[in-house]
Amino acid sequence: MLRVLSSGRLVGVDVARALALVGMAATHIFPGFEPDGELHASHAVASGRASALFAVLAGVGLALASGGRHPLRGRALRAARVGVVARAGLLLAVGLLLGRVESPPLVILAYYALLFLVAVPFLGLQARTLAVLAVASAVLAPVASQLLRAPLDPPVVDEPGGGDLLVDLFLTGTYPVLTWTAYLFAGLALGRTGLTGWLTPIRVAVVGAALALGAKAASAVLLSAVGGSDRLDAAEGELLLPVDAALRSGLFGVTPTADWRWLTVSAPHSGTTFDLAHTIGTSMVVLGGCLLLARLVPRVALVPLAAVGSMTFTLYTLHVLALAQDSPLLLDDRAQLWWAHVVVALVLATGWRTTLGRGPLEAVAAWLDRTARRLAGGRTGREPVASRR
Repeated sequence: MLRVLSSGRLVGVDVARALALVGMAATHIFPGFEPDGELHASHAVASGRASALFAVLAGVGLALASGGRHPLRGRALRAARVGVVARAGLLLAVGLLLGRVESPPLVILAYYALLFLVAVPFLGLQARTLAVLAVASAVLAPVASQLLRAPLDPPVVDEPGGGDLLVDLFLTGTYPVLTWTAYLFAGLALGRTGLTGWLTPIRVAVVGAALALGAKAASAVLLSAVGGSDRLDAAEGELLLPVDAALRSGLFGVTPTADWRWLTVSAPHSGTTFDLAHTIGTSMVVLGGCLLLARLVPRVALVPLAAVGSMTFTLYTLHVLALAQDSPLLLDDRAQLWWAHVVVALVLATGWRTTLGRGPLEAVAAWLDRTARRLAGGRTGREPVASRR
């Protein structure tokens, strides 16, 4: 258990990452709507929020791996940047390969890889500057996205690939990096606060709750002011669901470009300012709550969740493969299938982490990171000190 509860790790961050994985699995497995037309509880809770938490925690992890409260400088920073690029290469390769599997999840890993690359120039910045960048990105990126996508054909909901790979990843895909940089900067800023003690997690949770609630309220007021959802122009081919259903269950990364009033919505995966603000807020609530939980309960009780959160790369990959159309592991009962994924993740991760150490894909990523840092002339130890979170 020492590997999971290492004194250098922030167990609460791992627990939050585990919750993100469990939430994403739920939205992949359960249908969006019940037979009576009600939004399924899993989507009401996790749609848009779980993947946003995953992205925010990516920023937190990168901040912790590059100095935490005190960003690395000089040769150490250059080496850390090279290590991040190496990790991004592995994420991109695995993400694109998983995208070729006939499986329901729209794989996030390739987008994740590009977010890592975007983070590289900003790893030396302090928390306050990163927070300003998060706000600027949340406000300006949705407008820029609307302008850049206006002359393009409506995006097809599919895995990124082909000649338009960079356009898909950056602009039109399900997790478009242009707007998702807000999550990245928010996570980097949070990671630079240190996230230790009692007061910081409480502040993170309280500010997050205010941000999440305020964003929803502001969206409701503005949407009403421009005529409500019935005035939104659902251009043919841009929505897979009726407007009201799409606003409840979520879009697929971007808003329709036929009507600027779409920028007032806060629907999951819409990438508007209000969606970004709301999901950054909910991510802060979960992160702050998990950090407090790690201080309130015996650490040993959190071993299973912390183990899952420490090897999400491997578990996410297995989750996508297990849902493949020809997988022998599929169950007809969606609830049983979800519980099976959760229980297997908890058992597998706990057993692996307490006996073998890092997950297999995490071990490859760590080796690439160490090798890249060594070649760049940085720290050559088994693991960068600041990354033992």
